[in-house]
Amino acid sequence: MPTLNLIQHHCAEGPGAIAIWAESRGLTLKVFRADLGQLPPVSAEPVILLGGPYESDAGPAWLEAERQWLRGTLDQDAAVFAICLGAQLLALSLGGNVRRMDRTETGWTTVTFIDGKTLKVLEWHEDAIDLPPAAQLLASSEHCVQQMYRAGPARLGLQFHPEWNAESVALLNAHFGDESPLPRGPQDDAAYADVLAWLQATLDEWWAAASFR
Repeated sequence: MPTLNLIQHHCAEGPGAIAIWAESRGLTLKVFRADLGQLPPVSAEPVILLGGPYESDAGPAWLEAERQWLRGTLDQDAAVFAICLGAQLLALSLGGNVRRMDRTETGWTTVTFIDGKTLKVLEWHEDAIDLPPAAQLLASSEHCVQQMYRAGPARLGLQFHPEWNAESVALLNAHFGDESPLPRGPQDDAAYADVLAWLQATLDEWWAAASFR
C-alpha cells in the first residue's frame, strides 16, 4: 500500500477523519510525533501537517527543528497539506506572516469559498496568517479572512479543522477540560458529514496533484 507521511504535534490532535480518507483510498498513514522529536527525512515525499496549541514562530525547541525540516522539505518541492498550526508553519516557510487576532475564533464557524459556496467547520485559533507572496486565497470567515490558501498546485493551507470529527472533539474536550471551547453533548452529525465529504474531495484533489507532478 502507498504510504503518506503525517506530522502530529500533540497527543490529543491526531489525524481524525484524515485516517478515514486514507483507509478508504488504500493509503497507509505514517504518523510522526514532532513533539516527541519524530520527523521523516527531508525529501520530496508529500506530507500532511496537523495543528496544535503552539505559537508557529516561537514555541519549544522541537518546533524550531520542525521549521528547519519544513524549509528543507519545501526546497525539495514537496507537496504539503497543512492545517491550523501546520498552515501557519507553511506560510512562514514561504515568506508569509502570522499575527495575533483581536479575538479568538472557536467552535462551529461558517467559511465562504471564493466560488461563493459555504461550509460549517470547526475552529480553535487565536492567530491569523498573512499570505505568502503569490499565494491564492481560497476561503474566508467573518472574523478571519485567511481561512484557506493555495501556494502552488500541491500546497494547501487551512486555518480550520476539517479533520476533527465527533471522536476528535470528545478527545480534545477530555484532554483540555474547561479550557476547550469545542461542542459538548449531542453532536451535529449532518455538519460532520458535510465536512467529511468536503475533506475527502479536497484530499483526493491534493493527492492527485501530489502524485502526478
